[in-house]
Amino acid sequence: MKLRYSLPLFLVSTNITAQERPNVILINADDLGYGDLECYGAKNVQTPHVNELAREGILFRNVYSCAATSTPSRYSLLTGEYAWRKPGTDVAAGNAGMIIRPEQFTMADAFKSCGYATAAVGKWHLGLGDKSGMQDWNAQLSASLGDLGFDYHYIMAATADRVPCVFIENGMVANWDSSAPIEVSYEKNFEGEPTGKDNPELLFNLKPSVGHDMSIVNGISRIGYMKGGGKALWKDENIADSITSHAISFIEKHQLQPFFLYLCTNDVHVPRFPHERFRGKNKMGLRGEAIMQFDWTVGQVIAALDRLGIRENTLIVLTSDNGPVVDDGYQDRAEELLNGHKPAGDLRGTKYSVFEGGTKVPAIVVWPAKIKESSVSDALISQIDWIRSFASLIGARLPKGAAPDSQDHLNALLGQKSDNRDYVIGLAQDHTLSLRTPKWKYVEPSKGPSSLSWAPGVETGYRDEDQLFDMLEGDEYHNVSTSHPEETERLKTLLQKERNK
Repeated sequence: MKLRYSLPLFLVSTNITAQERPNVILINADDLGYGDLECYGAKNVQTPHVNELAREGILFRNVYSCAATSTPSRYSLLTGEYAWRKPGTDVAAGNAGMIIRPEQFTMADAFKSCGYATAAVGKWHLGLGDKSGMQDWNAQLSASLGDLGFDYHYIMAATADRVPCVFIENGMVANWDSSAPIEVSYEKNFEGEPTGKDNPELLFNLKPSVGHDMSIVNGISRIGYMKGGGKALWKDENIADSITSHAISFIEKHQLQPFFLYLCTNDVHVPRFPHERFRGKNKMGLRGEAIMQFDWTVGQVIAALDRLGIRENTLIVLTSDNGPVVDDGYQDRAEELLNGHKPAGDLRGTKYSVFEGGTKVPAIVVWPAKIKESSVSDALISQIDWIRSFASLIGARLPKGAAPDSQDHLNALLGQKSDNRDYVIGLAQDHTLSLRTPKWKYVEPSKGPSSLSWAPGVETGYRDEDQLFDMLEGDEYHNVSTSHPEETERLKTLLQKERNK
């Protein structure tokens, strides 16, 4: 039996009663940039449903994910522990074993301890099964999200560009096809199976630009090798519909009790292949249409809450796991069709990098019962604090040692007062750390490359020297470490203390 924390149910917060506890929906978009939403100044794309949330709640301008890539960002958000403290939290293969272990206390555990129904729907990318590469995809997985506090899950094992290209529902492949048993490998191909590299004539939907040339599913080649799947294989154009319908089904089923829904959309992540109803409706092509599709999902969730009469007491947090990247391995013309759109807004950098564009993300918080007026917040907030902030909201007690890097900043999250974090820490693709205060940003030395072979448009920001930027000046182009040696040393020492905890 897996070891799980046992906590008393229905603990009453000092701030709200059990009857007042809100439903909580955390919408975590994939690769959605700070400048990708209309309410954040986006050009060339309309996001009316997200705009509606911004008009009703708080739009944050200084929220940071913990990492510039998906797996470590999501690990930190759900556990309250910086991913760089734990080996094996780099971007995960599709057959990675569970990175969050069953004995760890998670955000879902906090909600479950207070009587919430809990679910994860959409992208996961934190591993499944007990050991990497040892999963039997044709039976119940040995470890899954039920071991991490989630009552229900309907998830993609990793990302849309990685095999296995099937949904997992409560620890088993959804719509499993006995006539097409599934095999997965990240080491070698299965005999007789075509690949994007050797069989480009089979790529009738999308072709790769860099890498992504292994097994072919739905006319798109992926990372990793896969055999079988049959009726269980997803069609990329239907992924958003599947995620949205299962999320709404969970909401409907639990409308009479408090629920926590971790809803992770896939749309903007490659391969971008949105539903036909969005095609031709955005001049930026597939990436613009993917943002439209994300907005559609938000609208569907809002409509469901309205229809069920539970929107008033539902807290929605909308954010992204990391910054945007335009060319990330497929020939989708995303770079060529930007037409003045800036996915990261005026920030320097993108996904993978040490710069602000890698970890500064959009964030909107809406709770009609408590947040009565729209506002804009400049509070410095890290996603790592959300587990303790939510625990404070619902009155959950976290076990000793749980969420070791998380702080309670519920007041800032609800716009009740300016409650800055002293600093936030970011993790770049090559493990380089940065420390950001309201005024300064320090980046530690790194020997990493200035650009990435698989994402040619990415400026990593790695340099073999201390970097210090005055963020009140609004850019990261002027390294002032030599002219502010005391500040450089102070932040360098502070970061080292954090690393050594």
